Amino acid sequence: MTNPLHAQHYADRAVQATVEIIENVEVARDSWRMRFAYPTMARRIVPGQFLMVRVANCDDPLIGRPLAMYDVLPDAAGDPHAIDVVYIVKGKFTTMAHRLQPGQQVDVWGPLGNGFAPCPAPDAPSHVVIVAGGIGYTPFVALTKELRGRGQFGDPPRDVPPAERVTVCYGARSADYLVGLDDFEHAGADVRVSTDDGTRGHHGLVTDLLTQTLDDEATDCRIVCCGPEPMMEAVAHIARQRNVPCQVSLETPMACGIGICFSCVAKVADEDGEWDYKRTCVEGPVFDAAKIVW
Repeated sequence: MTNPLHAQHYADRAVQATVEIIENVEVARDSWRMRFAYPTMARRIVPGQFLMVRVANCDDPLIGRPLAMYDVLPDAAGDPHAIDVVYIVKGKFTTMAHRLQPGQQVDVWGPLGNGFAPCPAPDAPSHVVIVAGGIGYTPFVALTKELRGRGQFGDPPRDVPPAERVTVCYGARSADYLVGLDDFEHAGADVRVSTDDGTRGHHGLVTDLLTQTLDDEATDCRIVCCGPEPMMEAVAHIARQRNVPCQVSLETPMACGIGICFSCVAKVADEDGEWDYKRTCVEGPVFDAAKIVW
């Protein structure tokens, strides 16, 4: 059995710094995008990884909050330079964060977690279906760029075989909560939208879009998913029924982000059919959907 305290699980690629905010702008209802320059982290982070963020020189809230990397921005020379994160104004931290102005500071540490594992050639699928619900869209613009050959991430840059097609099935409560549709299209994705109230796209569940997409794509497909847990469980069930590989990025609440506190554990099946608790911040947040004990 793999020792969860073994060095292979340590956040040994993480860096920490106090950085100045470059931009902090509203991008949809209750949704904000924060940008800061941190070239060392920008070079290392890959799609699906996250970083911890806290307001600098502030002890309430004391601990950081996990935010997925939305995108990496280059400098004038084309080198990774700045990082974008997107968040919903909901609790104490995000209420404070959305009021921060350019020039103010946040403490950040990362990259953390494992990110989405690319499939090596020749096993790489020609079609990747991304299923995003609510704030779960945040890691997928960068992943789409990587899959479509329009961006590279990691140090050294990851070698990811390009996908012929990337379809984004994106569900939200209403049209005014949708974020980054243009970003997905510019990254090379076919975007399909559902809303609970029918104000844009399909009036219904995002899993309806997934089923329709899979009906049109019988083979050579892979699913990646992030969003509310009931939605991810439903996606995992559909993937299992269709015998389609599926990765899910869990949104389990975290306190430390580096595997010390064990507050973010999830039930994950072992090779022998039993299950054990795995830390979302270290062994995850990305897991094989078939191994999650929902």
